[in-house]
Amino acid sequence: MSKVNTLKLRQEIDEKFKWNIEKVYKTIEHWENDFNELKKEAPSLKNFENKLNNVEELKTFLKLSERLSRKLEKLYVFAHMRSHEDTANTIYQSLVNKIDPYMAEFSSYSAFFVPEILSINEEVINNMIAEDSELKKYDIFFKKILKEKPHILSKEEEQLLATVSDCLGAPDSIYSMLTNADMSFGNVKDENNNEILLTEGNYGSLIRSKDRRVREEAFKLLFNTYKKFENTIATSLTSSLKNNIFMAKTRKYKSSLEASLKPNDIPVEVYYNAIDTINKNIKSLHRYVDIKKKLLSLDKIHMYDLYVPVVDTPKEHIEYLDAIKIVEEGLNPLGEEYLNIFNEGIKSGWVDVYENKGKRSGAYSWGSYDTMPYVLLNYNYDLNDVSTLAHEMGHSIHSYYTRATQPYVYGNYTLFCAEVASTTNEILLINYLINKEEDRKKKLYLVNQELEQIRTTVFRQLMFAEFELINHETIEKGESLTAKDLNKIWKDLNVKYFGDKMIVDDEIEIEWARIPHFYSDFYVYQYATGYAAASAFAKAILENGEDSVNKYKSFLKAGGSMYPIDTLKMAGVDMTTSKPLEATIERFNELLNILEELI
Repeated sequence: MSKVNTLKLRQEIDEKFKWNIEKVYKTIEHWENDFNELKKEAPSLKNFENKLNNVEELKTFLKLSERLSRKLEKLYVFAHMRSHEDTANTIYQSLVNKIDPYMAEFSSYSAFFVPEILSINEEVINNMIAEDSELKKYDIFFKKILKEKPHILSKEEEQLLATVSDCLGAPDSIYSMLTNADMSFGNVKDENNNEILLTEGNYGSLIRSKDRRVREEAFKLLFNTYKKFENTIATSLTSSLKNNIFMAKTRKYKSSLEASLKPNDIPVEVYYNAIDTINKNIKSLHRYVDIKKKLLSLDKIHMYDLYVPVVDTPKEHIEYLDAIKIVEEGLNPLGEEYLNIFNEGIKSGWVDVYENKGKRSGAYSWGSYDTMPYVLLNYNYDLNDVSTLAHEMGHSIHSYYTRATQPYVYGNYTLFCAEVASTTNEILLINYLINKEEDRKKKLYLVNQELEQIRTTVFRQLMFAEFELINHETIEKGESLTAKDLNKIWKDLNVKYFGDKMIVDDEIEIEWARIPHFYSDFYVYQYATGYAAASAFAKAILENGEDSVNKYKSFLKAGGSMYPIDTLKMAGVDMTTSKPLEATIERFNELLNILEELI
């Protein structure tokens, strides 16, 4: 009889492999006390309405707003991270159900702030900043507000939008509950014919299996399950898109794309150019598919063959403690200070390591200005999980540097910069692994891993970005999008990106339904631009050493004190040109050459 492996319950996971979230709040009672205090004090923000043209009133408001906002962030992060430990836990879900709607209420108390600042003569604001030492740190903060003047509404309208923000977030919440808590995929048989429960957490390992039956079975089971919910998920996604478009129109932007990019001073041309550059170089991906087909000795290559390593190497079972050592060695070029922060993070409980029943799928880095950075993993013992650890710790150390260097007002980096630090870590790690490997087969495997990083982070994410653009523009024209429409758009893009040597299986048409990032409008292109910037940083660090490390750390420390394009340019990477992305594709082609030489 075959053995069924089941997931551990949360309480069965060793405490040393769980994040130390008690450092945020020791108990739910402590959380409740802070929440009740915040609810009592927050309405006092409204008392400053029509008083902000007075320097002392403005300073008092900014200090109060910061103190309350920091408390709110802690409450929000704790509630959600606790709920992510076990999405079926009703106690923690109740905290989310309290804090989420309150976010909108809290925002409404200070919704007057930006419209009132914009109603004051710009020269008056600039003089207040110039003449008061306490206000000087807000210089860039106010400049960003003033620049957005054409898109800020009246006080009443801003308050109304703040009040409905929780409702506008409903599509994402519904999708998350459906896919994380309610959906189940059933069992598949692994290489040893043992039945195992298929999850989003272990799918990544199964789709890399050398046994073609295993990866085909996992592929079809996963996507056929999503297919059963295609109409529900299509409705939730299109509702999210409509919300984005509604907000863009309300704020008088030309498009939802401009609404997403312009506040961070990113030209829409950066987005269009990235898609254009990848389409001009799409034959590099076709070449990769053709080489992979030959290396795997396949008559026909299917979508479920994409992730399998190109050579037969023993499946490595990498214990988590060994993964830490591997990542530390890979990040050695970043210097002693960076490594000390990495090790302190591991020791002090930043990371929640293993999958458990009900745990949120995937991986992320989170936290607030007043907490440690935190990392959620679903560690499954393979090299991909080692890379994920490096990736998420890159985010967390970026957060650590930013919060240690910048005041609260600039204590967050933009989405455009978010993937740079994480991907720099991944590139340094894979470079280290390739260079130290002497075994030809293992080296071949690792070269393929870096190719996969570029394929999945650059080509794949820009395919996602193209999908997003098509969807937004379709709805902006007043046309509808059904599950059937989304399926066709997705399948057509896969045909274009992977070329005529690839069998684009029917099951792949529903893949869009498992991508949660589509609920964060125009986010995914930043994986590709982030990879290109990271590739430039990693190359400079490896070639130039300490000088480039210091430039890179200046990027990590900048936070939100500059616009993202300027932050990267200051550290030596110009993303207004196509050069970083073209250089990444050149590296992809170099790796393809190495792959052919090693055959």
